Amino acid sequence: MEPFVTLTASAVAFDLPNIDTDRIVPARFLHHPRAVGFGQFLFHDLRFDADGREIPGFVLNQAHGRAARILVAADNFACGSSREAAVWALAGFGIRAVIAPSFGDIFFENSFKNGLLTIRLPAADAARLRAAVAAHPGAPVSVDLPAQTVHGPDGAAFRFEIDGFKKECLLSGQDEIGLTLARADDIAAFEARRRAETPWL
Repeated sequence: MEPFVTLTASAVAFDLPNIDTDRIVPARFLHHPRAVGFGQFLFHDLRFDADGREIPGFVLNQAHGRAARILVAADNFACGSSREAAVWALAGFGIRAVIAPSFGDIFFENSFKNGLLTIRLPAADAARLRAAVAAHPGAPVSVDLPAQTVHGPDGAAFRFEIDGFKKECLLSGQDEIGLTLARADDIAAFEARRRAETPWL
């Protein structure tokens, strides 16, 4: 998992609330293995027409959208089914951070396990940031995880809260499995000691 420390990049704004995981990655693509690269399926039915041609007006098909690494969304982003592929699609496209007032709970947890930073901001702050991003296409937004701040293209700064364990995992680029494997020697020593001290178990 790639560590996340700071990021300054182009952002895109989605004003529509309740964007569900089926819109992020339609169910018909879920049979593919992750290795195919789920970025190509991100918002597929919004990005492409029935013949597979790009829809020019969709923000991710525009120059600044193709380069976007930050998505600023409205309430209840990634609600609906629990598919982890929604996170894979965003990450595969290159999105490293999603900012919104609220998220679907399972998506929120899956994001951190895959190195995607999800940031909750109060609704008014998120709306201000979305408006600034929309008004300045391609202008950079900065996310500083150690300082827990977001700086918009209009100079506004917003502080966010994050669970300390999730923060440490992102900063170190490790998920729960990686953290466990890092203690492999300690685990092996414990198991050897347990077998010696309690051979009847």
